[in-house]
Amino acid sequence: MEKNKRILIIVENLPVPFDRRVWLESTTLKEAGYDVSVICPQGRNYTKQFEVIDGINIYRYPPPPPTTNKLWYAWEFPYCWIMTLKLASRIARREGFDAIHACNPPDTFFAIAALFKLLRRSKFVFDQHDLCPELYLSRFGGSKALNFSLLRVLEWFTYRTADMVLATNVSYKNHAATVGKFPANKVFVVRSGPKVSRFTPVEPEPELKRGKRFLICYLGVMAPQDGLDYLLRSIRHVVDVVKRRDVHFALIGSGDSFVDLKALRDDLGLEEYVEMTGRISDEDVRRYLSAADVCVCPDPRNPLNDVSTMNKVLEYMTFGKPMVSYDLKESHYSAQDGALYAMPNDEIEFGERIIQLLDDPRLRDRMGEMNRKRIEDELCWEHTSTELVKAYDSLFGFGDGVPEP
Repeated sequence: MEKNKRILIIVENLPVPFDRRVWLESTTLKEAGYDVSVICPQGRNYTKQFEVIDGINIYRYPPPPPTTNKLWYAWEFPYCWIMTLKLASRIARREGFDAIHACNPPDTFFAIAALFKLLRRSKFVFDQHDLCPELYLSRFGGSKALNFSLLRVLEWFTYRTADMVLATNVSYKNHAATVGKFPANKVFVVRSGPKVSRFTPVEPEPELKRGKRFLICYLGVMAPQDGLDYLLRSIRHVVDVVKRRDVHFALIGSGDSFVDLKALRDDLGLEEYVEMTGRISDEDVRRYLSAADVCVCPDPRNPLNDVSTMNKVLEYMTFGKPMVSYDLKESHYSAQDGALYAMPNDEIEFGERIIQLLDDPRLRDRMGEMNRKRIEDELCWEHTSTELVKAYDSLFGFGDGVPEP
């Protein structure tokens, strides 16, 4: 159905279509009859400044340097703002758009949206992927000082500018309503469920276990707030304290902490047991997760992680894998009885929960079956995407949809 409305999606974190949530949103809106363009940074394998994929126009700019300290973290904001504004202005002249859909972090895009609301009467949709003030605290620690207060102000202005908010879970919706004072009837929960057809298991390859009996996988970003240092110390407990030498750990992904984590692995003497693959293709991800016996979510409890939905949790569930996680609010909501939970930030208990799963094949099988069923019945993109279409139809007056409670 042609709706004759044009949406400009802007994102800073990852290139598109590598950013899974943004790409699923883009294709879903396109299929629902909207015209979609995307502005994003370039990245490995996504270096073209412009290309059209599945009818979606993708504009890319050179990414900022990797974030290594607070100074670079602050520089990302103005750099991405300037590059995005340049491309948005070009798109406004060439194609036009009726709504700017901004994915955070950062929370600086409200100023671009405000400009085009004034000049073109464009709508502004705030797609809140992270709580930026809490992300800052979780990444760099410290008290709620000036930088935290500045980020809270930027978040406040974003809420004030937005016509609609998309939240990834109920915790984020509640944050928008309480901290942001944003009307609850304009906040739609659009969960980042994987598309089942994209994540399909393949025949397990025993050689991925590197001669060990068990394969334990981590999949995700490797930044200071993601808990890979906790995981490596848990692995040391499993291997050196409990003397489990029948395990191979594959840590899949990359990020700002990758080099430091590799050095920590070596300092702990875990090279024989821990493989760090870096970023790999979707096909290789399928191979590893299909062969895994257990998957792990070592995200520690901090101001961000406790209320955030972890993509890795949903991806493990899609492959029907049991998992070990720290007992965080939203991780527990996603996995429910499909995971064993350790006391938050307790590295020893986390290691013990891994061993408990390895020693109980029936429990592993039961958890895996529950996880796959929950994804298929409730949490996959095929279900959650309906709320995205309802939100946009409501925004443009094509429907009278209201957010689910």
